[in-house]
Amino acid sequence: MIAAGYPPLIRCPSPEFDLGGGSKSGFLKIPASNCRCKGARSSFFGPVKAMEGSKVSYVNGKTDKGLVEDSIGKSVRQMSTIGNSTNIVWHKCSVEKIDRQELLQQKGCVIWITGLSGSGKSTLACALSRGLHGRGKLTYILDGDNVRHGLNRDLSFGAEDRAENIRRVGEVAKLFADAGVICIASLISPYRKDRDACRALLSEGEFIEVFMDMPLRVCEARDPKGLYKLAREGKIKGFTGIDDPYEPPLNSEIVLQQKGGVCASPCDMAGTVISYLEDNGYLIA
Repeated sequence: MIAAGYPPLIRCPSPEFDLGGGSKSGFLKIPASNCRCKGARSSFFGPVKAMEGSKVSYVNGKTDKGLVEDSIGKSVRQMSTIGNSTNIVWHKCSVEKIDRQELLQQKGCVIWITGLSGSGKSTLACALSRGLHGRGKLTYILDGDNVRHGLNRDLSFGAEDRAENIRRVGEVAKLFADAGVICIASLISPYRKDRDACRALLSEGEFIEVFMDMPLRVCEARDPKGLYKLAREGKIKGFTGIDDPYEPPLNSEIVLQQKGGVCASPCDMAGTVISYLEDNGYLIA
């Protein structure tokens, strides 16, 4: 389908792509100055070209980084081993995070809301998402219970599985931030080392920790899911705050507490977080 008023994008063989060895036909390389797209970067060119039987990626007519020479002097892509994954290569695209942020007019980041069960994490996440949506900002919530309905449904609440649960959510949150989205992760995440590991996945300033510093007695009095009652009766083992520890953050960007025994409304707490985002330039590209 061709949009009205725009010339068609023509796929055709190009001499630039004729590198021998059975190269694929690709797209004609066109400077962004010839493109009618508003705000296109002048350094942008057409799609990446590829060669069959080659491990080399070419972007904008130049070989990509991470190349090494094999035993016969041929340039090949350097392979990586990450965990149990071997012979893998990171493939870069000409559309990068800065482009997506310019499109969305915001900075991709992760707002990590941590605290005891019943402290108001999910309520704050929804109020925050609604407040940012009203300002024309794109968000997505990764809720601790919600991700266990699908992505993490194979995990229990044992110590190892809880750590893996947080690791997976951290990796997904990183992808959302790279997409330019303001990702709101709402999880108990009781252990500092797991939260710190998620922070380490992102660049400086892209991980914003929000500590819902509510007393256990308040959270237990709320008990919206009836879990504290079950834990006190011994029907749930390893419940955070009862028979499993919660390690409070030491250097959170934002701490939300009761004042004079009164808890602020979800909208007011969301307003505190939004003010932080505004003051630190997250709501502009």
